[in-house]
Amino acid sequence: MTTTLSTRALNRATLQRQWLLERQHGTALEAIEQLAGMQAQSPLAPYVGLWSRLDGFRTDDLASLLTGREAVRGSMMRATIHLMSARDFLAIRPLVQPCMEREIYVNQTYGRHRVEGLDMAAVLATGAELLAEAPRTAVQLRELLAPQWPDREPPVLAHAVRCLLPTVQVPPRGVWGKGGNPTLSTADAWLGRSVTGTPSIDNLVLRYLTAFGPAGVADVQTWSGLTRLAEVVDRLRPKLRVYADEHGRELFDLEGEELPPEDVPAPTRFLPELDNLTLSHADRTRVISAEDQARLSELNERLMMGTVLYDGFVVACWKLHRGGRKSARLEVRPLRRLPRRAAASIVAEGNRLLAFAAAEATTRDVELV
Repeated sequence: MTTTLSTRALNRATLQRQWLLERQHGTALEAIEQLAGMQAQSPLAPYVGLWSRLDGFRTDDLASLLTGREAVRGSMMRATIHLMSARDFLAIRPLVQPCMEREIYVNQTYGRHRVEGLDMAAVLATGAELLAEAPRTAVQLRELLAPQWPDREPPVLAHAVRCLLPTVQVPPRGVWGKGGNPTLSTADAWLGRSVTGTPSIDNLVLRYLTAFGPAGVADVQTWSGLTRLAEVVDRLRPKLRVYADEHGRELFDLEGEELPPEDVPAPTRFLPELDNLTLSHADRTRVISAEDQARLSELNERLMMGTVLYDGFVVACWKLHRGGRKSARLEVRPLRRLPRRAAASIVAEGNRLLAFAAAEATTRDVELV
C-alpha cells in the first residue's frame, strides 16, 4: 500500500534536504553540492542562502571557492545562472544542453529566425578561441564576433556563444564586496578540465531527489528544465520508494531516506531572491500556498525580493536597502496578516541577517511594511 504524504510532511522532508530545519556544520562546498547547485542570477544571493543553512558561515567561505576555482557560476538548469561546485558543473552541464539550445533556437528574443542559416559550429569555434585567449564580457564578444558575421546581429552571436558553450562567469563577479560586469570563460579554459565524459541522467534525477524529494516526474522537469524524464524515473523505479501526495500524485524518493516527523519545528529563515527551494517543484504548495504565490508574483514584478520562511512556509518577502556604508534597512513585506509571534520571530532573524549582510553599518533596522 502506498503511503500518502501530507503537505506538511512534504514541507518538512524538503526543508531537511535543504538544510533548513537546522543550520548544519558542513562546508560551503558540501552545502552547494547537497543542494545540487544554487540559483545565482543575483551574484550575491548564494551568500544569504548559505548563511541560512550553515552554522558559522562567513562570506570568505564562498568567495575563496570562487577565486580558488573550486566553485563556478554558469548557465545550468533552466538555462539560468547557478552556483555549482566545479566537479558538478563538469558532470551536469552536458545534461542540460537541451535547455541551452532552446534558449537559442526557441527563445523569442534570440529565436530560430535570427540564427537560421548561420554556421553555428564556426561561431562556437571562434567563440571558444576568443575565450581561451582571455575572459570576455558580452560587449567584447559582440565586438570581436561582429566583423566575421556582418550580416548577423552581434548580440545574437554573443548569446549563442554564452549558451551553447559551457561558459562560466569568472571573478570578481560573484565575490562578496566586489563588482564588475559578467565576464565569461569556458570551463575548459577556467578549470583546465573538459565537460566531456559520460554524464548520467540517472544520477541527475537522484541528485534532485537528494535535495528536493520526495517528488514527482513533473517536479524534476520543473527544476531541471528537461523533458521526457518519465522514462528515466521508470528505469530507476526499482531503486526508489514510492509515495503519493494528498491529490494522489505519485512521488518518488531514495530508498532508505528517512523522513522527519511532520510536526518537527521549522525555524524562521530568510532566503535570497530566486532560491531554488521556491522554484523547483511543479506544485509549490509544499513551501508556499497558492494565494501567497500570486501575491509574491505581484511584488516580484515590481521589485525582485527574497522570501521569509515561518513555520516552514513562505509568509513574507524582503529587500535590503543600504544608505551608503553607514546604514542598512531590511524591508519585510508580509504576504498576509501575521500573528504577533511570527512577526517577532521574523524581526529577530532579520536583525541577525543584517548583522551578517551589513556588518559595517552603524545603523541597522528591520521594518515590517
